[in-house]
Amino acid sequence: MRRRDFIAAGAAALAAPWAGASPPGSDLPKGPVKILVGWAPGGGTDVFARIVGQKLSEVWGRPVVVENKPGATGSLAAEYFARTRFTEGINLLMAHVNTHAISPQIFRSITYDPLKDYAPIALIGATPHILVTSSRNSHGSVQEVVELCRKSPGKISFGSSGTGSVQHLAAEMFNMAAGVKSIHVPYKGSGPMQTDLIGGQIDFSFDTMTAATAQVRAGKMLGIAQTRVNRAKGFPAMPTMDEQGFKGFDASSWYGVVGPRDMSRELAQRINADINRVLAMPDVVSRFDGYGVEDGGGSVDKFAAFMAAEYKKWGDVVRAAKVTEES
Repeated sequence: MRRRDFIAAGAAALAAPWAGASPPGSDLPKGPVKILVGWAPGGGTDVFARIVGQKLSEVWGRPVVVENKPGATGSLAAEYFARTRFTEGINLLMAHVNTHAISPQIFRSITYDPLKDYAPIALIGATPHILVTSSRNSHGSVQEVVELCRKSPGKISFGSSGTGSVQHLAAEMFNMAAGVKSIHVPYKGSGPMQTDLIGGQIDFSFDTMTAATAQVRAGKMLGIAQTRVNRAKGFPAMPTMDEQGFKGFDASSWYGVVGPRDMSRELAQRINADINRVLAMPDVVSRFDGYGVEDGGGSVDKFAAFMAAEYKKWGDVVRAAKVTEES
C-alpha cells in the first residue's frame, strides 16, 4: 500500500466510530455553556469549576466558559442565578457549602431558597479543614488546644475567612464539644487571616485544606488535626478530630453543580452522567487528590439528599451556637 493510501485509510478508520452518528454533545441544548462561580479567579471553587469545565468541553466537543461573579461569600452569584430566567444554552452554578447550607440561615439579606431554587446535578467533592496554628507554637494535639482554652477562657482566638464560613462554624463546633469559650476573629478571606496567624496575632484557625496546604508544607503553619472523619489522601499522617477524641466531628467545604430550578430532570441526569465520567478520569482524580477533594460523584438524587442533610446539620450548629451576621 502506498503511503498516501495508508494515511487515508487510517484517517477513515479513526473517523469510523462517528460515521453516521451524531458528535458528542449534539443532543444537548444549543447555545453557550456557562458555569457561574461566586468567587474570584484562583480560589478553590474557581479552580475546581475550571477543571470540570475543561473536561466537559472535551466530552461535549464545545466550549465551556467559566464566569466569575464574586461577592458576599458566593451568595451574590447564587442570588443572581436563582432570579435569572435563562433562555438559551446550558447554565450551571458552582454550589458551595457557604451558599447552599450556611449563609441563607444567617444573613437576612439572602432571599433565595437553596433547596428549592436550583436543580441539583452532581457533587464535585468535599475537602477537609485543618486545625492550624503558627509553627512558632508547640501545640501538637487537639487536647493541648482544649487545655489552653480552659486555662484562658474567652482569650484564645480562632480566625476565619468571614462570619458564617465553615472556619467560623467549625470553631463553634469545637467550642461546644470541648465546653470552652474562644474569640472569633473574622477576616475577608483566608489570605489575610493566614498572615496574622503566622505572625502570631491570632492563635488558631480551622482553615480549608485547599488554602492551608502550602503554608503547612512550607513549615509556616503547624497542622494539628483534619476535620473529616477519615483522613484525606493528601495528609495521610495527620490525625482527624475524631481520632483525637472529638467523635463524629465532621466539617468540610463541599462543591457541587446545580442548574436553574426549571431544568428538566432528563437534562440534569445527562449532565450528571458526564460529570461522573469526568470525576473518574485519572488526571482529574490526581489533581483533586492534591487539593484533598474526595467523595464526588453519585446520582442527582444522592446530591439532593446530601444538600438537604448539610442544610440541616449546619442549621443546627448556627442555632446551637447562636451565630448571627453580627457574630
